[in-house]
Amino acid sequence: MSERTQNLDLNAWRARVNAVRPFRLLGRVTKVVGLTVEVEGLNSFIGEICEVYVPGEIQPVRGEVVGFRGGTSLLMPLGELRGIRPGCRVEPLGRALTVRVGEHLLGQVVNGLGYPLANGGDTRNGTRPDGAEEYPVHNAPPDPLSRRRIDRPLETGVRAIDGFLTCGRGQRLGVFSGSGVGKSVLLGMLCRHCSADVNVVALVGERGREVKDFIERDLGPESLARSVVVVATSDQPALIRLRAAMVATAIAEYFRDRGKDVLFLMDSVTRFALAQREVGLAVGEPPTTRGYTPSVFALLPKLLERAGTSPAGSITGFYTVLVEGDDLQEPVADAVRSILDGHIVLDRELAAKNHYPAIDVLQSVSRLMPDITAPEHQRCAAKLRRLLAAFKQAEDLVNIGAYVSGSNPLVDEALAKHEAIMEFLRQDHTEFGGFAESLARLQYLAGEAGAAGA
Repeated sequence: MSERTQNLDLNAWRARVNAVRPFRLLGRVTKVVGLTVEVEGLNSFIGEICEVYVPGEIQPVRGEVVGFRGGTSLLMPLGELRGIRPGCRVEPLGRALTVRVGEHLLGQVVNGLGYPLANGGDTRNGTRPDGAEEYPVHNAPPDPLSRRRIDRPLETGVRAIDGFLTCGRGQRLGVFSGSGVGKSVLLGMLCRHCSADVNVVALVGERGREVKDFIERDLGPESLARSVVVVATSDQPALIRLRAAMVATAIAEYFRDRGKDVLFLMDSVTRFALAQREVGLAVGEPPTTRGYTPSVFALLPKLLERAGTSPAGSITGFYTVLVEGDDLQEPVADAVRSILDGHIVLDRELAAKNHYPAIDVLQSVSRLMPDITAPEHQRCAAKLRRLLAAFKQAEDLVNIGAYVSGSNPLVDEALAKHEAIMEFLRQDHTEFGGFAESLARLQYLAGEAGAAGA
């Protein structure tokens, strides 16, 4: 055996020995302040999972180390604080959070830690499903030089997106809107009609009532069969809401690493940021921009950059952003828009006119559309954008009867085609718009002056 081989074997054994913990230091709860549990006596690391043993309870309460203050470790529970008191024994597990992944997850609805909700939301002591493996929740994004370039469009089945905002396999897009403008319905349309192999849906901070509505009405049984839904409702602790986004992303990474094209949908990034703000304030971070702590803006790219292409497969991400007062310049929206590869803006005025999906194509953009579509497609989409812009500019004059036909040829064409263009953009949530069909209708609208319909 060569000297190099001996050194390699020795290094492997040395790593295994260093990983062994012959004894564990147990801690004791000393104080509970707000969302944090202060524990003395631990020699732990950030992100380590600990179990807090509550008198009279069969199952311990799990918590995660989120910070330190002097010789005290700060834990945030992955469950309810109820019952925890000074003196409770705390045992570190010596590992960070993991999730059980495998083909068994398809068709499942799981909680923020990856346990199936159908089994009461906690199967950590149950049997291990066939083929399941432990997968780390916190993973680094793919190396920039290992990412494949995005050169193939993803058929979403939504005409407004395929025609005007074509999305590539591995692209990341934000869906920006206020409340009640149709974000969940649009996500359901993407799940139903998209040509991806697997759907992973993260519902972070969602209303409990809307979870079943989304699964049964928007998703449907056929789409659920090839989907994994991760749910952390608004009443869950802040750390559960945070980890739900990370768990869902880890599940999507698992399928991507096996060569799948994954559609990842997260609703919403805003509630994820609010959960991190709660955690940051609880451990003593100073509030900065509109009350958000610095860790919020440090965590956003770590989450969003994990989607995209890898040497094996791809994760195409759609992330909803709930903008306060329809203000697209608020801090979270501005930070997310700067990270992602495009944005889709849902307009409240369109929704008020019963125009769904309420996508404002003039405010929306796909940064990768020029790289993944044919020049003819780009020319047609650009022409229809110009017509929509011309109509919007002249709309007030038209409504008061001040516009004289023939004074502007572009406005004349926009007026003639406007209803046909809007009909193209409107789509029932159960209706599928094939990519080839959408492109043909787009070309017809761009090329036939004065068309009344398509």
